[in-house]
Amino acid sequence: MFYYLNGTITILDAGLAVVDCGGVGYGCHTTNYTLSKLQLGKEARLFTYCNIKEDAFDIYGFATREELNCFELLLSVSGVGPKAALAILSTVTPDQFTLAVMTQDSKTLTMAPGVGKKVAQRILLELKDKIAGKQLELNGASMSDVAPMRGGKTAEATAALASLGYSQTEIGAALKGLDVENMSVEEIVRQSLRAMVRQ
Repeated sequence: MFYYLNGTITILDAGLAVVDCGGVGYGCHTTNYTLSKLQLGKEARLFTYCNIKEDAFDIYGFATREELNCFELLLSVSGVGPKAALAILSTVTPDQFTLAVMTQDSKTLTMAPGVGKKVAQRILLELKDKIAGKQLELNGASMSDVAPMRGGKTAEATAALASLGYSQTEIGAALKGLDVENMSVEEIVRQSLRAMVRQ
């Protein structure tokens, strides 16, 4: 299936971006976050998720792999569909969403239209387990650069960043130089995300 679409942005509308790829316009459902990064007439790349059903073929497009990963994580939660996932990611950025899950902040999620307290709590419960599970998948060899400063907080932050799709090399480089002993998990994630954006 499509991994990404690369072409000229020809239409921007509420929740929709159309990408012209070789004369074919692909309509992508998207978030306010992604729409804010696109410009009409400019070339862009959208990372895609395809939702295929008997009566529909919907494409969802995102400006970054991190936002796509957040979208897929949300869809993995029982009772959360594409509409609710887009609503959440239109209300918060990918790093704000990750922090909300890590800190079990249901109020942030309920700011999204149509997302009630019960749904928000289910998202936090199921995704916290999945993010924690990422720690078990970390490759010890690839984590050698991180190991000297890896404590409980660093391991938790590393798992959160890995769940967003960052490689262990990217995470290790971002963690270098951070005073993790005097930082909260949330601050480690926030500073690491900023460092990776600058790279």
